[in-house]
Amino acid sequence: MAPLGGAPRLVLLFSGKRKSGKDFVTEALQSRLGGNICAVLRLSGPLKEQYARKRPLDCLELELQTFVGHCVREHGLDFQRLLDASTYKEAYRRDMICWGEEKRQADPGFFCRKVVEGVSQPIWLVSDTRRVSDIQWFQEVYGTVTQTVRVVASEQTRQQRGWVFTPGVDDAESECGLDNFGSFDWVIENHGDEQCLEDQLESLLGFIRAKL
Repeated sequence: MAPLGGAPRLVLLFSGKRKSGKDFVTEALQSRLGGNICAVLRLSGPLKEQYARKRPLDCLELELQTFVGHCVREHGLDFQRLLDASTYKEAYRRDMICWGEEKRQADPGFFCRKVVEGVSQPIWLVSDTRRVSDIQWFQEVYGTVTQTVRVVASEQTRQQRGWVFTPGVDDAESECGLDNFGSFDWVIENHGDEQCLEDQLESLLGFIRAKL
């Protein structure tokens, strides 16, 4: 049974490495389709919101605090700053990934259900699909209206956008979970050639509009 919200005509599941341009592409599509027609859904949104309210300790913190005889689990974090691309988010990214993995292991569809609640637009762009379980959940709930989109960019291009390899992040499932997924329905190459990207967006937009 689908969660509360409208029945979408098309659900596009976007994935890609950090700094590949997933957010840029989905926001560009939404700006052309209009917010009343197209919703951008971020699976990381409910994750970051709940993490900001109660940040769990990582193993090192737990060991240190046990050693000194106290354990403080509540951390007041700024939810809005966790949503942007700031160094603030990067400082908590690894711990946030660990916490999110624990939630998914207990309930693989937890964040998927949260993010679609109350969405009424006919076109959904899920901007940060990261795991096979994410794709499986949308396919099982919404069936054939679900398609996958992979945004790719070379390492050189990503580095120019500020990407730096981070152990525990770039080699974790959150970044590598779809590396061997297989064939995506769409592949958007975003290496920095504006005209090439524009042509690809127009092709995808034509497909989307045909579903309205």
